Amino acid sequence: MSFNTKNTTIQLGDTVIAYVNPENMKNIQITIDGKYQNRFGTFFHHDMIGKQWGCKLPTRTNTGFIYLLEPTPELWTLVLPHRTQILYQPDISLISSFLELRPGTKVIEAGTGSGSFSHSAARSVSPDGMVYSYEFHQERAEKAKSEFADHGLSHIITSSHRDVCKDGFGIEKQVTAVFLDLPSPWEALEHTKLTFDPTRVGRICCFSPCIEQVQRTCVELQRLGFHDIRMFECLVRPYDIQMVSNEALPLDKPTPKGSGKIYKRQLNMDGSTSENVVLASKPMPSVRGHTSFLTFALLLPVEKDISETDQVAHDSE
Repeated sequence: MSFNTKNTTIQLGDTVIAYVNPENMKNIQITIDGKYQNRFGTFFHHDMIGKQWGCKLPTRTNTGFIYLLEPTPELWTLVLPHRTQILYQPDISLISSFLELRPGTKVIEAGTGSGSFSHSAARSVSPDGMVYSYEFHQERAEKAKSEFADHGLSHIITSSHRDVCKDGFGIEKQVTAVFLDLPSPWEALEHTKLTFDPTRVGRICCFSPCIEQVQRTCVELQRLGFHDIRMFECLVRPYDIQMVSNEALPLDKPTPKGSGKIYKRQLNMDGSTSENVVLASKPMPSVRGHTSFLTFALLLPVEKDISETDQVAHDSE
């Protein structure tokens, strides 16, 4: 239990990220007699207990070391066991921002999968929010539920085995945000509409790899009365940054008045000539490919009938 703890040291049962470099990380659950082996040697779980988060742990033979990192949703996304294709942080960040996930928010996630988005959403809505997560595949649902319990997130994430396209969500008028990661999200939209709190703005995001899915989803969203329907594709474009020397002017240059005098470059103390060095950047030629299309929409609050409001006021008098 380490995703939701304030301990400054590693305890028995904690999940630890064994970090070697950005391409070499592994999640470990601490046990009494457990071991973790890599090319540097054997690291004993017993040696990790009581260590500070982030410390360097060498092997007993001093042939190498690892860093013991506290798990975060960002790190967990990189080391989790893949049961399905997962969401990565660029998409998760955009989704969380649009859905306005913050402490106290109640959000539905349909399509738990490997739990990548679930962990980020749980952190965003904690300590008093709730993530209702649904998965139609029974084995994946059970593994996700066990994982959430191991990470101390069971009080924030409720994991259910349910086909929401056929059976709905089992809750009504409770949430303000919904995330659908389904093969056919349009089939669940009618049930989804019932889950929104009618007194507040509802926000929905549908994750779809294909544009045909987006088209059918948008048609259904419009039919059901959703507003501000938009679709985005989130691509990270890296830039190459280098130090570039800005060369000085030519060696000789006549004065503006044409006096015949010449300017010479001044020598530095080490004998080199003065040159300005600046940072220059350019976009990398290749960009990581398409992951998905993100379709967003709003469901506006239900306006109360004026005559109905007047009747309530009259009855109270």
